[in-house]
Amino acid sequence: MKRLLITGGSSYLGQHLIPQATRHYDCLYTYFSQDPLGLPEGVWLDVRNKGEVADLVHDWHPELIIHAAGSNRSEDMEDVICHGAENIAAAATGAGARLIHISSDVIFDGTQAPYREFDLPNPIHAYGRAKTSAERIVSGHDNHVIIRTSLIYGLDIMDLSTKWIAAALTAGEPVSLFNDQIRNPVWTQTLSSACLELGELGFTGILNVAGRQAMSRAELGYRMLDWWGIEERNSLSVGPSGGRWPVDCRLDLALATKLLNTPMLGVDEVIDAYRRS
Repeated sequence: MKRLLITGGSSYLGQHLIPQATRHYDCLYTYFSQDPLGLPEGVWLDVRNKGEVADLVHDWHPELIIHAAGSNRSEDMEDVICHGAENIAAAATGAGARLIHISSDVIFDGTQAPYREFDLPNPIHAYGRAKTSAERIVSGHDNHVIIRTSLIYGLDIMDLSTKWIAAALTAGEPVSLFNDQIRNPVWTQTLSSACLELGELGFTGILNVAGRQAMSRAELGYRMLDWWGIEERNSLSVGPSGGRWPVDCRLDLALATKLLNTPMLGVDEVIDAYRRS
């Protein structure tokens, strides 16, 4: 079996990707603050440490690396996202490994949607700027794929955003859901399957991978609250975001739909399929 290294195994995506990956690859994954999976394939790694990254990749010598590690904390965001990408890309080059890098739709300013793969980033906040820099770094590695994706959700494990909303509502704390931020939420299994499929294809460059159903963050929030049975909503309000984030980050999925066997399922399609199963 081919060897696969997944960074960010403790992330929400990682928790869904790893069980799929171990069926097809000899898999090793990394974590930093915690390892919710607790599998023997997990190893601690700080992607900001160039020497530790180089040693791990040299010792494991993977044919494929999926770089999903990141951070949205202001204190270490740039360091983890940018220096992490730099270290992983350098190690991938040294090992001759194919590199799949997880990026984001918020590299755009939200004024020219739907965005295609060749559209240029224009980030308006720190996270988007860091992700844009990471894309530039990864693009210097010959055998790479940059996956631009959107809000990640699942129906088996509650995502962190929904978990925070549910906890706040239960405590009677105010929660605002934005009705002017339009995205293409992506199911964890869609994104995981696309990553693994791309590991075996010859495609290089940027690819949009997300759900084909565009909706506001408020619409997604209500879908998730309904799915998880969160009925306490007295402190919930819906309104505009106030311009602090890009508004419309819809992604054009024509290339992914043509290239991949993985279907770009929308939120309602996924929920309907779960209810029928």
